[in-house]
Amino acid sequence: MSLNVLVVDDSSVMRAMIIKTIRMSGLDLGDVYQAANGKEGLEAARDNWVDLVIADINMPVMNGEEMIDEMKADPETAGIPTIVISTEGSETRIERLQQKGITFIHKPFTPEIIKDSIRSLTGIGDGNGP
Repeated sequence: MSLNVLVVDDSSVMRAMIIKTIRMSGLDLGDVYQAANGKEGLEAARDNWVDLVIADINMPVMNGEEMIDEMKADPETAGIPTIVISTEGSETRIERLQQKGITFIHKPFTPEIIKDSIRSLTGIGDGNGP
């Protein structure tokens, strides 16, 4: 089963790195959507079939935590598994995200960390890839 992913980060370079890392991990990617801030990410999550959201926290317009809160409040997007990849250093903020069911990955990351987190959240890719 292929995985439709939404990658939300204000850095186009970081979005490209995350997408490349997922592809390198051996997981079967379907459609990949991108957004440069939480507001665009929220719209993309509502407008497309998304199996997983990978987001940064610190972004302009709407940050990742605000986007996650909006997603959790909307029955159509509340159940989408979400991973936050960030340089965030605030343990309080990280714990708050984890209490909302969010998987947190610190930058820099490895393909194995991404793959293991996606498999753990979605069950997709078990037994496949490197």
